[in-house]
Order: sequence, then C-alpha cells, then structure tokens
Amino acid sequence: MTTTSDAQPDLTHPEPTPRRRFRPWQWLIGLLLVAGGAGLVWYYDFGTPAARPGQFGGGGGGGRGPGGPGGGGPGGRRPDEKPPVRVVTAETRNIGVALKALGTVTPINTVTVRPRLDGELVKAHFTEGQRVREGQLLAEIDARPYEVALAQAQGNKAENDARLNNARADFATYQSLFERQLIPKQQLTAQEALVKQVEGTVQSNDAQVNNAKLQLSYTKIVAPISGRLGLRQVDVGNLVRSGDANGIVVITQMQPISVLFTVPETDLPAVLDAMGRGQRLAVQAWDRAETTQLATGTLQTVDNQIDTTTGTIRLRAVFVNADDKLFPNQFVNIVLSLSTLRDATVVPSATIQRASFGTFVYGVNDENKATVRRVTLGPAEGERVAVTEGLKPGDRVVLEGVDQLREGVTVEVVAAATDRDAPVAPRRPRGQRGAPPGQATTGAKAEPKSETKR
Repeated sequence: MTTTSDAQPDLTHPEPTPRRRFRPWQWLIGLLLVAGGAGLVWYYDFGTPAARPGQFGGGGGGGRGPGGPGGGGPGGRRPDEKPPVRVVTAETRNIGVALKALGTVTPINTVTVRPRLDGELVKAHFTEGQRVREGQLLAEIDARPYEVALAQAQGNKAENDARLNNARADFATYQSLFERQLIPKQQLTAQEALVKQVEGTVQSNDAQVNNAKLQLSYTKIVAPISGRLGLRQVDVGNLVRSGDANGIVVITQMQPISVLFTVPETDLPAVLDAMGRGQRLAVQAWDRAETTQLATGTLQTVDNQIDTTTGTIRLRAVFVNADDKLFPNQFVNIVLSLSTLRDATVVPSATIQRASFGTFVYGVNDENKATVRRVTLGPAEGERVAVTEGLKPGDRVVLEGVDQLREGVTVEVVAAATDRDAPVAPRRPRGQRGAPPGQATTGAKAEPKSETKR
C-alpha cells in the first residue's frame, strides 16, 4: 500500500514578497506639497508687499516697508522719495454758530372739507391736486329740497306780514274811537296786544327765512382756506352727509408752511438767549442727504415744556415756501443759526483727522516737513470748520495726501489745493486716513461731528 502525505512547502525556494505600487493620487499630493513649499519660499524672499501708505508702525524692524521710524526696507517708498501733498492755508473769517436738528414739515392748516347738510352731490368743480383760494366753489349738493323750504318760509312770512298790517290798521282805528270815548279802554288794549303778537310771529318768520337761505347756501361747498387739494374722497351722484368722516376732499395750506423739530434741553438756554436779544433767528431746511438747501425761514416759537422721555423740546419754524420745495410730512435737516463767531481761524473740514487721542491735522512747516498738530474744533459751516486751539491764521495744513504721512517726514507740495491735475496719490475713504506714530485712527468720519451745521 502506498501512503500519501500532505504537500510540504519548498523551503529552499521561498516565494518573493509582492512590491507596493504607488497610485497616481499619491504622486499628485506630493507634487502639490512641493509646489506649495516653493511658493511660500518665493513669497517670503521676493514677494513681500510694500507696507501700505499710512500704516505707521512704531520703531523696530518695520518689515520691508517704511513702517515706523527706523523700519525702512526695500519693499516700500524709497527713503529719498518725498510724498506729494496738497496744502491749504488756515484763514480768518466769520463763521456762523448754529444748531443742527431733524425736523418734519407740518402744515399750519389742514382742513377736511365736509358738507354741512345731507343731500346728493351733483357737481364737483375741482380736480385733484388743484390749488384753490379761500371761498372758491368746490362742489354742489342738490338744492331743490332747500329751495322748497325757503319758499315755504317766505310764504309764511308774507301771510303774517299781511296780518300785522291789518292788526296795526285796526289798532289805529281803535285809538281814534277811544279818544272819542266810543269804545272801552279794554278793547284798545286787546288790539294793541294782538299787534305785538303778530309782530313776534313776523320776527319768527324772518328767522325761518334766513335759516332757509343759509341752508340753501350750504348746498354750494366752498374752500374754507387757501391751499392744495388732495385726492377726491367721494364721486358725483353719491349721497353725502355732514357726519361723513372722510369728507369730500382735504385742503392743505402750503404757503406759508412750518417745520417742527426738536433740540436737546441743554441747547435751550442758547436758543432763548438768542431770542431774548430781539432778533429773528434764521432757519435753513436741507434735504435728507444734506446736499441741497430747500428753503430759508425764521424761528416762530418754542414749546412751553420739555419732553421728559427724550430730554428734548419742540420748536416751530415758518417758511414762505414759494416754490413748494417743502411738502407736508417731509423729513428735513434743520440748521438754526444762533450767532456769528467773528475772526475765527478756519480750515476745510477735509483736513481734520481723528485718532484715539482726539482730532489733529498734518501741518507743513517752512522746511516742508509734516508735523502732527492737535486741534480743538469750534462750529462748522458748510465745508469749513473753525479751529479754536492748535492753529493760527497762515499755517499750512495738508488737504490731500495724508495717507502717506508720518511725523517729521519731508513732503513735496505739488500744487495748490484747487489744482486737480497734480499727481497726488488717491485718498482713502473717510475714517481710514493715517494716524501719527503710535496712534490708531478711530474709524470716525474725517469731518467733525458736532452740534454745529455743515
């Protein structure tokens, strides 16, 4: 018998180990890593951007840009290159002291035209939006029922007039008879009383006739005030009543017109002091964007109490509004002129910079070096603002090109501020201008924000 045993592995010839193959995606990842590393090396060695103008760091290395003092490098402006700027000169002029407020145009008179009696509306003598004068005919109500009532009252009066004439004639006859002692005094007295009775009836008839005429006149509806008509509330042919809430049409007085506005209670003493000097305070109304002056008027009155909820008080200004630029319920910006600051040092509002320590300007001295000048602002008017401290008339301040400045840098004054063709670097948006060394801007607008008007 043959015995079969299990096959044994050939230990003299071992099987080779399978090789690990690289897949394509592994090669792709490797290439991306190499490319990214090379890009970073190039960026840090050759591609570091120059420091942005106006980014004033302090001391230290300052990167590759101009940075702060002592931080120059090849990435920024060349050390010998002077930043170009435009400058203006602080000047002396009178500037108005004013309060700025928000107001709403409010008509002095607004009337809803309603019928005074009931009836059918038969005619409308107006168009929507029309200008009307006081007493102008607007509409008519069916007058026939009221004409009948007038005729009836006049008939009753005529009847009683005849009775009165007859009673008076009888009374004259009785007087003659009584004088000849042909009738007793009692009969004369009775006739006299009858005359007075009929006279009272005639007076009542007169009142009835006048009332009927008045009612008849109410069938013609006239404008109670002069103004502008609104939309028609009822059409011809409808029955109208004196108690209708909407009426027939609304008339709004447009000329003159008023504006209601509020000021803080802290400003009330200045307003009352200016009014107490006997002068009429001028008021300007500006549009919502404060770019267009709509009208000029005068302050009419101040309310008699302060609103404790808001801490403000209401004032009313009146405007002629000849060109209808003010419209009821329109939102406007109000400038209330209180006085005039004379011989003030004035600069354009665009020269004012803001930082965490307050307001400042960049001055330019005789050596054309930029210096930080801290300033205290006064009232503003238009595009100019008064400087009460920090500047004197004749000082030069930078109007454009402040983004490139720092304390002590030498600048190139390229042109006057009115020359718009000079190659000055573009200005940043407001609130992003440069700050002096070691200070950061607050992000506020460059133009001073105060209670005084533009």
